[in-house]
Amino acid sequence: MPLIAPEDTSIAHGELMDGVYRWQRHIYDATRKYFLFGRDRLIGQLQVPYGGAVLEIGCGTGRNLALIGRRWPKAQLHGLDISALMLESAQSRLGIRAQLAVGDACGFDAEALFGRTSFDRVVISFALSMIPDWQAALRQGASMLAAGGELHIVDFGPAHGLPAPLRGLLKAWLRHFHVTPRLDLVEVARDSLGATAQVEVEDGPLGYYRRLVIRRPR
Repeated sequence: MPLIAPEDTSIAHGELMDGVYRWQRHIYDATRKYFLFGRDRLIGQLQVPYGGAVLEIGCGTGRNLALIGRRWPKAQLHGLDISALMLESAQSRLGIRAQLAVGDACGFDAEALFGRTSFDRVVISFALSMIPDWQAALRQGASMLAAGGELHIVDFGPAHGLPAPLRGLLKAWLRHFHVTPRLDLVEVARDSLGATAQVEVEDGPLGYYRRLVIRRPR
């Protein structure tokens, strides 16, 4: 299935991500498994309804979508990423199993890109820490939820269990990859999504990652 081009996207950020991943995408999955922890736990707890629609925002190489499709074979898979080069890798991996589109996580037309306006599950995995206007991306992801749907997020946490020198080294190393942990993620989610949204929070070991589940009432 050919990639669907967006009507409007953040060209500068897309070019930056293409530059970051032009060569890294070929070794991305082999290397990221050593420090992008919590992704498989997120996938294991999705509980996709039979035939349910899943959207991953910032789907990258399609690694997560492939695992979701393997676990829930009847799920309808959709992926959005601002990097066209990363989506080339995702397309090679997923083929016709998923519908993929280039788009800006902070604002995209799901109906134009995917032919639908809501999803049963939305996933954002280690992407908010790389999106400049991540608060807008969070709101956009939540707005895509069908009634009773869930937004599952995993990203870098405060790492409060690490000694201060190691925390400093981790932050410096992440900055090299244009990554900034969103330490106020929980507060922003609760403040911006309103009282009707149910927010569940879980910290990984040593606070290295933080996982959120945001549920939209039926």
